[in-house]
Amino acid sequence: MDIHSNPTEAPTRVLVADDHQLFREGLVSLLERESGFEVVGQASDGEEAVTLAQQVKPDVILMDIMMPRCSGLEATRRLLAWRPDLKIIMLTISDKEKDLFEAIKAGAQGYLLKSSTSAAELVETVRRIVAGEAIITPALVPQLLAEFTAMAQRQNGTASAPETPSPPPPSSDITQLTEREHEVLALVAEGLTNRQIAARLVISENTVRAHLRNILDKLHVNNRVQAALLLQQQEKRQ
Repeated sequence: MDIHSNPTEAPTRVLVADDHQLFREGLVSLLERESGFEVVGQASDGEEAVTLAQQVKPDVILMDIMMPRCSGLEATRRLLAWRPDLKIIMLTISDKEKDLFEAIKAGAQGYLLKSSTSAAELVETVRRIVAGEAIITPALVPQLLAEFTAMAQRQNGTASAPETPSPPPPSSDITQLTEREHEVLALVAEGLTNRQIAARLVISENTVRAHLRNILDKLHVNNRVQAALLLQQQEKRQ
């Protein structure tokens, strides 16, 4: 699938949820200037986001984490329980590891920092997530990797560790992958899109998606972010 807009396709329906009115309106203005997007609603808190989403049925929600009445994390859990195929991107000032892992656990497909994300990056992220990818700000990957490692150590050492998002299973072994699957995963870890991976390896995007399904299956992980982190984790040990 081409991540760029096609005039013959229906626009991507976007809901923006943020309690800061100026920032929220800035996002709406940005998206309305871009082709391929239709902003179908604005919410100032998590409770309103849940109610409005059920009314306007967006394809994607840009969701702040810290909001009154109902947090973005809780709103995400409720919305994905209602509609598992909904795409939710966390866009926040928080770079705290706890927020990042809770967002992943809640089911968010993307997590971007307001302080370090440009307008172009935001638009590209929305397009990539609509195309079926999962996106984490590259600056947060080392934190994510370190926390997954720490969680695995805690789980191996004690049964009373606090509830946290599951790290990639320690039994997952990168050596199970074929040479081509390893190549695909390495490019995922570099942050390449399916389209870019296909171009780099001179294969079709459908073939890339098939390789990714096999990779997730073999490594017993849920998404490409966990698979890429597992690769980095195992390479770090070598």
